[in-house]
Amino acid sequence: MTAAAIAVDEQYAAHNYSPLPVVATSAEGVWITDVEGRRYLDCLAAYSAVNFGHRNPQITATAHAQLDAVTLVSRAFHSDRLGPFCAALAALCGKDMVLPMNSGAEAVESGIKVARKWGADVKGVPAGRANIVVAENNFHGRTISIVSFSTDESARSGFGPFTPGFRTVPFGDAGALADAIDENTVAVLLEPIQGEAGIIVPAADYLPRVREICTERAVLMIADEIQSGLARTGRTFACDHWGVVPDIYLLGKALGGGVMPLSAVVADADILGVLHPGEHGSTFGGNPLAAAIGTTVVSMLAGGEFQTRSAELGEHLHARLRGLIGQGVLGVRGLGLWAGVDIDPALGTGKTLSLLLAERGVLVKDTHGSTLRFAPPLVISADEIDWAVDQFAAALEDARSRTTDRTR
Repeated sequence: MTAAAIAVDEQYAAHNYSPLPVVATSAEGVWITDVEGRRYLDCLAAYSAVNFGHRNPQITATAHAQLDAVTLVSRAFHSDRLGPFCAALAALCGKDMVLPMNSGAEAVESGIKVARKWGADVKGVPAGRANIVVAENNFHGRTISIVSFSTDESARSGFGPFTPGFRTVPFGDAGALADAIDENTVAVLLEPIQGEAGIIVPAADYLPRVREICTERAVLMIADEIQSGLARTGRTFACDHWGVVPDIYLLGKALGGGVMPLSAVVADADILGVLHPGEHGSTFGGNPLAAAIGTTVVSMLAGGEFQTRSAELGEHLHARLRGLIGQGVLGVRGLGLWAGVDIDPALGTGKTLSLLLAERGVLVKDTHGSTLRFAPPLVISADEIDWAVDQFAAALEDARSRTTDRTR
């Protein structure tokens, strides 16, 4: 059954991903069941989109109820779900307004447009001269404008010509960032913790210094919290760890509860107020179904339970993973229930370990060669974490044995 399902995908689906050979047919909480009936512990959570667990009862109840009411009217009309969602999310972020979109990449693109419009209307940057400072090894999506400032050649090769107006500096280097800003800079766009790069946590003084520089130079600070936000790191937003409040939050993934694509740009009225009717839009952005789900997600976050779970269980996860250093693990990074684990390249690539873990019933994903990401749904238990790490230890031993066999 598995081979047959994968064969259909391979024939008819564009090969823009390299998935593990697991064919999901159902899921609940932290567990996924495949077409053969085998269960896997999900330690990826759809890149944080499933923070609250697969088919979270509160979220699915909201979705079922809204399906029986109205799902889409476009923004040509008002809906009774949009206003409450925007009000709740704005309050969670401590901001005035929300621009709802669908995918995370749409939120980033929208944030770029808002920053450029703000630059023109408020800062007085001449037409066509605006620039935005970004970080090396960023991941903000894969649209043409976004890959234009990516440093990942696999995301760029063959896709030019690229969108101008971006300046790239090393992540974590506040001095280089300051030097890149000039009178036409409208924004600094950063992930507070770089996800795709391998869960890279900056030095303690970096984001506070970025905030100071942006304030001093009249530049918007845009925090891409699409993967790092909404309780993943043990705080509502990763920026909270450093006491930093950006001018613009970019949100997505977990905002849709693992049910609907839902993203948002959140900022004060003096920033989002630069948009006027006809200048930006989305047929599905803020649709009633997504807005209803998003309102439920925000209410769940408002109580703080998931932030606390992520912080406490994250300490347990990191302690267990650090215990494997010297046993095939070279390093562990991250915050909350989000960890980047560097594997000894002598044991194989991250993909090799991902496959060995899948054989043992644990789903993770590799990035940048020999790095694995662990990001389970926040509803995971300590016992499940222990089981997953035990399987990881066994997979490392499997890799070591296979390497030894090949060198004999």
